[in-house]
Amino acid sequence: MPTLLFMIDLEQVRKVALLARLELTDAEEQQFTKQLSGILDYVDQLNELNTDDIEPTTRAIELSNITREDELEPFTARESILGIAPDREDDFFKVPKIL
Repeated sequence: MPTLLFMIDLEQVRKVALLARLELTDAEEQQFTKQLSGILDYVDQLNELNTDDIEPTTRAIELSNITREDELEPFTARESILGIAPDREDDFFKVPKIL
């Protein structure tokens, strides 16, 4: 597969900046034009790798779920939380109606 050089031009950087509502200086526009072109060139290099026998993955190393299990526990500090609420009604937060 031949290597394709991808070039991002200044107008494309300006268009993306406009869509993202970014105000870039002239120097930043030039910098991002070079950097984004470099990123696309690197992705093109990765496309040269033979990945026919490689299974798709979501991460580089295999990890199991590293989060703790949720455990249901009664909340004992209810009054302290309700005490600092801007408005309450009995044991509940009182909020404005949203229609």
